[in-house]
Amino acid sequence: MGNKALVVGGGIGGLAAAIGLHRIGWNVTVVERTSVLADTGAGISLAANGLRALDELGVGGAVRNASRGQYTGGTRTPRGGWLARMDGWTLEKAVGAPIVGIPRSTLHRLLREALPAGSLVIGSEAHTVEQSGPDTVRVGCGTTVWEADLVVAADGIGSKIRGRLFPDHPGPVHSGSTVLRAITEHAVDLRTDFELTWGQGSEFGHIALLDGKAEWHAVLSLPAGTRFDDPLAELRRRFHTWHDPIPALLDATRAQAVLHHDVSELRTPLPSYTAGRTALLGDAAHPMTPNLGQGACQALEDAVTLAAALSAEPTVETALARYDAERRPRGQDVTQAARQAGRMGGGLSHPLAVTMRNTAMRLTPSRVATRMILRHHAWEPPSLN
Repeated sequence: MGNKALVVGGGIGGLAAAIGLHRIGWNVTVVERTSVLADTGAGISLAANGLRALDELGVGGAVRNASRGQYTGGTRTPRGGWLARMDGWTLEKAVGAPIVGIPRSTLHRLLREALPAGSLVIGSEAHTVEQSGPDTVRVGCGTTVWEADLVVAADGIGSKIRGRLFPDHPGPVHSGSTVLRAITEHAVDLRTDFELTWGQGSEFGHIALLDGKAEWHAVLSLPAGTRFDDPLAELRRRFHTWHDPIPALLDATRAQAVLHHDVSELRTPLPSYTAGRTALLGDAAHPMTPNLGQGACQALEDAVTLAAALSAEPTVETALARYDAERRPRGQDVTQAARQAGRMGGGLSHPLAVTMRNTAMRLTPSRVATRMILRHHAWEPPSLN
């Protein structure tokens, strides 16, 4: 088995994969298409499965120190009534770790710092990938051609490598919603760590961060490509009657800080997460809606599982077969569960359906809700030691 890997994509999944491969003795290079590491993005929640993966990669402690645990909050109606309360202490006791909130920029920085100097090459976009021999994959990045024993495609939702490996696959489709998000400019007075508020065809949520600031997001049921001349003003118009602290969060945000992205997902599952000596990982393999907060966590699971398989198996081929067998069922199951959660959450628009959902949530015992969460959070990583 060779030990030279090329990771395409310097996001959370790509950096985590590179750390895992480095820990098992591989020589790893990460190529990232952006030429400036601006670390755009708002905040992110990491559940116990994601934190366990980070622990196995050796960066869990640093991430915990930069995060804030999510112990209080829950799901509300626009008027402020509670549909379900969050008990983070019970959840932590059940799975051994809390859900935490952290800025994406901080998580990216901590992952980069765990790599050897010179491992990350920026301003290099992969445009071709081909098996150049039984044991070698060649990737073209501009005028540079890289050869490796393994290629990890972590190039995101619009993965060009996925399209080349599976040209007949339809690829991601618009989920029917768009998301606007930001981190507040200054600290805000919050009474809870995490909240979701579900209206008719819309959702608003916040995550409290360690420095007192907050990440917020607004999900709207809108066609792909919908944009606003002044996104922050549009959100104030839509949410000004919603309960506190929603108006205050918008007031604490700079207009230039608001990010706007359509939400896409892979409704047609891939037939494999591997092809030849190339492995798909994270959003390149299983882009999902954010309704379970599992996108990054699943990418982290992918990274640890891939490294463990390569450490344990005698050949790259058997390792990738093991990776596909272990990751594809879970990745596709979580993708489907996230889609269903979105349909039953803020995506509901008919008043009768919203009333029925709200009633069902209020009547659901907390232990049942906890079991549903544990289905995704209770994952144990394979050992890299």
